[in-house]
Amino acid sequence: MKAGLCLIFCLTASLGHATEVQQHGLSFEHWVADTFFGGHRAAGPTDKWDIPATVNSQHGRIAVNPKATQYGEPVLLGDALRQYEIKEPFLLIVGFWEQDGRDKRFVQSLVSRIEPAQWRQLWAPVTRKDLEAMDKLVKDTSRPVAEVRKEVLRRKKQPPFSQAVIQLNPKIDKSQRRLQCSISYVRLFKNLAPGRDRKAQPFAEIFGRRIPPITASPPRQF
Repeated sequence: MKAGLCLIFCLTASLGHATEVQQHGLSFEHWVADTFFGGHRAAGPTDKWDIPATVNSQHGRIAVNPKATQYGEPVLLGDALRQYEIKEPFLLIVGFWEQDGRDKRFVQSLVSRIEPAQWRQLWAPVTRKDLEAMDKLVKDTSRPVAEVRKEVLRRKKQPPFSQAVIQLNPKIDKSQRRLQCSISYVRLFKNLAPGRDRKAQPFAEIFGRRIPPITASPPRQF
């Protein structure tokens, strides 16, 4: 395979503590940054954006949020409260892959400029107060893990959370208490790219450039 037509999946120190999922996500994010945004790298996990507006001179001069996920699976967005607080336009770039032997081949993509009002609508009718209450429950260490998990899942299935396009993904176990969020594959296209063919394609493109495969990444073991 020609160099430049594949992403070499290097396990460097910067990826050393990442999971396999995080690693191929980072490989995709690095390709996006290298190809379209001058090779920008976030200074750390506390950076507000993976690619800030200041380095996006060619595609709207707005912040960029690149994501990679398996075809048909939800797009993980991160911390719910942090995501809810977004009040500026941004570019969401998503690549969807399928396992192809030991490689991951991209078969669908989405590039969407999201305005603050549109982002807020994806959360509606959930309010910040609703999220704060749920976040407080998730992080309540005075109660047993199983009890908190059961109550969080019960509330998650009820309004207003059940009515929002963006869904909550609580992470509750002995090692973590986090309230994250995601948007399903179908809802993503329905709301951000209505009318688009959502089926897997022979290849996927971003800004007219074919997304190269991520190589040497073994299938996940369950």
